[in-house]
Amino acid sequence: MRLLRGKQQRDDRVVYLVASRVLEYPNPELLQSVPQLRQALSEQPDAAPQPLLGVLDHLAGQDLEVLRQTYVDTFDLSRKHALYLSYWTDGDTRRRGEVLGQFKHVYRESGFLVDTHGELPDYLPMVLEFTAIVDPVAGRELLIAYRASLELLRIALVEHSSPYADAVAAVCATLPGRSPQNRAEVMAMAGLDKPPGVEPVGLAPYGRTELPLHAVTGGSR
Repeated sequence: MRLLRGKQQRDDRVVYLVASRVLEYPNPELLQSVPQLRQALSEQPDAAPQPLLGVLDHLAGQDLEVLRQTYVDTFDLSRKHALYLSYWTDGDTRRRGEVLGQFKHVYRESGFLVDTHGELPDYLPMVLEFTAIVDPVAGRELLIAYRASLELLRIALVEHSSPYADAVAAVCATLPGRSPQNRAEVMAMAGLDKPPGVEPVGLAPYGRTELPLHAVTGGSR
């Protein structure tokens, strides 16, 4: 049923927007926006956004270059913390190319043009921003469909003692049901009996689509 209660939708969109910002590569604009992001979270009536406050504290308390190095070490140098939702469920397989096409189809169906800035369309910060700003119903359906990916990412970041774990936990807290406690529970949630495989075929290249979602974010790496 493609309906959300208005109050829940407003609250969750704040969580999704703040999470999308803090999971991006750190830049001066992000650090300058920390007070505004903190204020937006403080105005929410429940505790769901609270984990994000810890991430904002982390960002506010570190030098930009330190934050960038931490981000690269966490997300760019290890597939264990991949920010691409379909990677967790489909790995580097032929099927993943089809799945990425489904993400692009959802963006097109929204009636908006979304500039992917060279990222694959299942990039979590992009999906979160789409959900917060463009189509909260279709975006939320993507998050629910890839709940297992979010939970596996959350668990991996917790094991890494990463402050970014709280950002993913905040997103998971907006979705139905409790979060799984371990990988076995996540795999059961996804109906998988083993991790996704790898095929030496590569993915068909995904060109840049013409959609303006990231115009409101900061610079890129």
